[in-house]
Amino acid sequence: MNEHTELDRIDLRILSFLQADGRIANLKLAEAVGLSPTAVLARVQKLSKEGYILGYEARLNPLKLGAGMMVFVEVLLDRTTPNVFEAFKAAVQVHSEIMECHMVAGGFDYLLKTRMADMAAYRHFAGTVLWQLPGVRETRTYAVMEEVKNTTHLKL
Repeated sequence: MNEHTELDRIDLRILSFLQADGRIANLKLAEAVGLSPTAVLARVQKLSKEGYILGYEARLNPLKLGAGMMVFVEVLLDRTTPNVFEAFKAAVQVHSEIMECHMVAGGFDYLLKTRMADMAAYRHFAGTVLWQLPGVRETRTYAVMEEVKNTTHLKL
């Protein structure tokens, strides 16, 4: 991403509209921001090329797809050496139940966001995957009782 590119008011409006509806037609987007379709398309392509737009995807309903239970897991590694971190990071990539993995500062090393069908599925996942990940010494599990807010929208 080019750090020196300044986003103007129109770029921010384009990003705002695309964030709300990634499938908005170019013509409708052009009308919304007051530019020609050609100019809007050029700006969207530039925003993509410069890394402001990472991609487009459909948001799926986990309740309808057998992944209604969300569980956050704190992971503490037994050693914090570069090779242990690399092995752990590589291992989490291959498990689709792990939606997000974040290295954090504080009393543990990683925070995982996982999704599965129910607690029985989580117990199976914990025994066959989670506790077998490289370097895992300790985990703390937090099953989500109610999802109060879930958004991918950034403040612009």
